[in-house]
Amino acid sequence: MKGVIIIKTVIKIPKKENTGKILRVAAYCRVSTELEIQETSLALQIKTYTERINETPGWTLAGIYAEQESGLNDDRAEWKRMLKDCEDGKIDYIITKSVSRFGRNILTFITNIRELLSKGIIVKFDTENLDSSTPRMRELISDYAALAQAESQSKSEEVKLGIRLGMMNGRFKLNYTQFLGYTKDEKGKLVIVPEEAEIVRKIFSLYLEGYGCRKIKRYLEENNIKTVTGKSNWSTSTIDRMLSNEKYGGNVLMQKSFVEDFMTGKQEKNIGQLEQYYIENNHEPIIDIQTFELVQKKKESRTNV
Repeated sequence: MKGVIIIKTVIKIPKKENTGKILRVAAYCRVSTELEIQETSLALQIKTYTERINETPGWTLAGIYAEQESGLNDDRAEWKRMLKDCEDGKIDYIITKSVSRFGRNILTFITNIRELLSKGIIVKFDTENLDSSTPRMRELISDYAALAQAESQSKSEEVKLGIRLGMMNGRFKLNYTQFLGYTKDEKGKLVIVPEEAEIVRKIFSLYLEGYGCRKIKRYLEENNIKTVTGKSNWSTSTIDRMLSNEKYGGNVLMQKSFVEDFMTGKQEKNIGQLEQYYIENNHEPIIDIQTFELVQKKKESRTNV
C-alpha cells in the first residue's frame, strides 16, 4: 500500500558570523484610519521606535519607514523603500508594532517574510511578541496574518452594508470638489454654482445643436472655458459623462459601480449585479428634465447608429 509523506517547506536562514558588528535595526510604522491616528499616532510610533533603537546596546538606527496607508496596498511607498534597502544590504533586523501593521494581504505578507528570511533579516512583531526566526514562530505569524486579512474583509463587508443601507434611506456621498455646477451648503445639500451652471447648460445646448463631444471640447477650449479643476484642456470622456449625469436633472442614481474584491479595491460597473437606488427631485436641477431626456435619447440614437 502506497503512502504519501508530506515534506514541509524549510526556509534556510543564512548564519551570520559574530564579528562584533553593530546590528542595523529598522522600524516600520503604519496607520491607516483616523481612529488609529488618534489612538496611536504615526509621530508617536516614530518617536518610540527611534528612542528604543538608539537606546538598545549593540543596535544602530538603519531607518524609520513610516506612512499612512492601507495594509492591503502592496504599493506603499515607504514599504517598498524598506524592502529596497533590505535588498541593498542596509538592514539586519526589523521591528514593527504588529502583524497587521506589516501587511494584511496574506500572500504578499508570507512572500515578503520568506524573502527577508532568505537574506538573514529577522522581523519582530511587538504586539504578538513574535519574530520570524524559528519555524514555530513563522507558523504563528502566518496564522496571525490570515486573521488580519479576515478582519479586513469583515470590515470591508460592514462598510459596504452601511453604504447600501444609507442608499436605501436616500443618503449618498459625492466629491463636490470635482462636480462642475454644484457645491454643498452647510447641511451637505447640493446647491448650484451659477457661473459653473452656465457652462453645464452650454454643453447640453451644444449637444442638442448637433455638436459631438470632440466638437464641444474644441468649443470650450477655444473660448477659454476652464474645467472644474481649472484646467484649459477638456476630456471628451468627461463631457460624455456630464451629458449622462442624472444629477444635472435634479435626480440621483446610486450604486452605479461597486468594489467586487476588497483585496484589489477595483471598481466594477454595475450592469445589474447589484440593486441600484434612484432618488427623484433630490435637489435643484441645472437642466430641466425635458432637455435632459432629449439629450439621453439623442445619445442613445447616436450609439445605435
